[in-house]
Amino acid sequence: MQSLAKTPLLCCYLLAAGIITACSDSTDKTPVPPKPPTPAGEVILAPDSPKKAYVKTAKLSLAQHPLLEPLAGKVVYDESLTSRISSPVAGRVVATPVALGTPVQAGSTLLELDSPDVADAEADFAKAQAAATLAGHAFNRQQELYAGKAISRKELEQAQSDLSSARSDLQRATDRLKNLHLSARQADGRFALRATVPGVVVERNVNPGMEVRPDLDTPLYVVSDLKHLTVLLEVFEVNIGKIKLGQQVSVSVPAYPGQTFPATVQYIGQVLDETTRTVQVRCKLDNPDGSLMPGMYATITVESAADDKAFVIPLTAVFTEGDADYVFIALDDNRYRQRKADIGLRLKDKAIVTQGLEANELLVTEGALMLRAEEEVETESNNQP
Repeated sequence: MQSLAKTPLLCCYLLAAGIITACSDSTDKTPVPPKPPTPAGEVILAPDSPKKAYVKTAKLSLAQHPLLEPLAGKVVYDESLTSRISSPVAGRVVATPVALGTPVQAGSTLLELDSPDVADAEADFAKAQAAATLAGHAFNRQQELYAGKAISRKELEQAQSDLSSARSDLQRATDRLKNLHLSARQADGRFALRATVPGVVVERNVNPGMEVRPDLDTPLYVVSDLKHLTVLLEVFEVNIGKIKLGQQVSVSVPAYPGQTFPATVQYIGQVLDETTRTVQVRCKLDNPDGSLMPGMYATITVESAADDKAFVIPLTAVFTEGDADYVFIALDDNRYRQRKADIGLRLKDKAIVTQGLEANELLVTEGALMLRAEEEVETESNNQP
């Protein structure tokens, strides 16, 4: 039976008859080579693996990067281009004051007052002017009489003293008119409140017929140049060393998501607030199209210098094991290698990598955790006997 079973055709016949249970040609047996083990730290996906759809990559390149976490701030007026205007005299508003939103130039009339204070100033000037003229005439006559020896020197000196006193009163009255920006020829008791800087009327606290006084708590008008604003922020003392005068920062506001506005550090406070442990910083913010408004809340990002670059990667590319952070680098379309990365700053959705990566490498930006799980499966498979 053993000799017959060696014939393949007879073997198949006997198998069909149930005489033997199995047969094979010993010459057809070829050993299957074992699958080579995957290198440690690498993951290899089959070309047709559905898992590849969850893996996304991006080429690495150096770029300027944030120096610290985004700071909270507020858009305010540029105080150097803003004027809060109150009336220096009491009076009643006549006619219609300039409306909100009106563009004005320095010297433009905002409102007019019928003011008793102005009337008094004008009357004092007229009185002082008449007294000075009269004292001048008197002094000239006394000089002529003294020359003819008709009066004593004492009388001449008295006339000279009266003239000096009258001229002093006239100068005081003239200065008062100048302080109120009134003309010496004016005598109507009217006062014009004028803008002191060019800009737009952004606040108005006066109505027609209103009685105003110099001691009101709020200004009658606020005029500001809204093409130039300021971003006010508070920086913790541990971070103040990263802020420099003239440094460029990026400003974003909730009203325009995804859009940033450039600003420049203009002032760094010289006093630390002991309660909040912060220092006030002001940044100059240009607003040529008027889209930004005072009072808006802002988020400020402090960028590194142009020559200080690092890799800014999405936080979805990073996974942590123990005390170290890792990413995956795509070697080709199917092979991925785990790489340790040193992270200098971790933000809400980004990480700043200082060491461990090279420019032009393909970083796995999505699917890193899936690849890590696949790596564990391959490691266990390689360790099985």
